[in-house]
Formats: sequence, structure tokens, C-alpha cells
Amino acid sequence: MPRRQARPIRSLPGVFLMTDERMGEALWEALARLPRGAGVVFRHYQLAPVERRALFERIRRVARRRGLLLLLAGSPRLASAWKADGVHGRSPHRIVPRPLVRTAPAHDRAEWIAAERRGCDLAFVSPLFATRSHPGQPSLGRVRAGLMVGSDPSRVVLLGGMTQARFRSLRSMGFLGWAAIDAWTLLHPSCRT
Repeated sequence: MPRRQARPIRSLPGVFLMTDERMGEALWEALARLPRGAGVVFRHYQLAPVERRALFERIRRVARRRGLLLLLAGSPRLASAWKADGVHGRSPHRIVPRPLVRTAPAHDRAEWIAAERRGCDLAFVSPLFATRSHPGQPSLGRVRAGLMVGSDPSRVVLLGGMTQARFRSLRSMGFLGWAAIDAWTLLHPSCRT
């Protein structure tokens, strides 16, 4: 089967918010802090299906009003049914309903190669630095992340302990952007864009 053609990089955001349950009400302030045209990866895996859908719909209204790209962590079928802009995950499906943006996590070289083979538009390489959401997990650091993605870092969004300042120090390596949870909450007011 031919490899899916990824969409042009210039049409993809370079800044993302990753949502999760521990954000609580800080989620709404984090969404307000995102610059127009940024992206949101809606996760909230632990919520019951009805509650997850209701929260997704609330976020979708905010995303439409603010011009944010909204990706649903889950299956392409669910992302399409929920009218997300894209899907995030390790789905083995090569066929994703257009015009969904498709992204995948990449914690090691094998996951990076799998995302490339599926023609994902972006890969979230993580954890770059130590992070509260995965305490004790070893981080990649800039050198290992660079080696992992090889000569094509242009479709990489860095995740894990990321802030705008940290991304600025890595931008010369060719990475597209960065994603975070804490950098968008009140926990880190110095990380505003």
C-alpha cells in the first residue's frame, strides 16, 4: 500500500496543549493562553465515555471560536464521528478519513519509524526533559531526540518538560514545535507566549 502523503508543514501549528485529567479547571485558562492557530490534543482517557464526549464538545466550541486545531486521542473513526480536526495515537490504520490531521507519539526510534511509515503529519517526541506527568521516566534530552529522528526533524513536536524558552534553545535543530501541559497552566506563568 502506498505511503500516505503528509500535509504541508506550513499548515500545522508549532505549539500544542496536551490535556489530561489532572489539569482540572486550569484547563480553561490553559486554552485561553494558547495563541490563535495553536493545537490541542484532547486526551482525558480516564473519563467515562459520556463525560469525555461532553468535555470534548466544550473544548471544541472554544477551539472553533479561537481558531485552534483540535485533535482527539483515540481512533480515526471516533475522531471523525466527533468532528475533531485530527487524531492522535498509535493507530495501525493507514487509512484515515480526510481531512483529519494525524499525529502519533514517539518515545523511541521504533515508534518514530512507525509514525513515518504511516505517513503521520506530526510526531510528538517525548519525553525530552523530566516531566510531572511521567515521574521517574528517563528523558531523551536534545542529543538522543536528534539522533532518534535523524535528518528529518521538521515534523517533530517536542513534549516533556517543554516551555517556550526551552524550545527557543532547540529551534536551531529544525524541530517544528513544542507541546506541554504545565507550561500553559498557572503553575508556570513565566512560560506564556
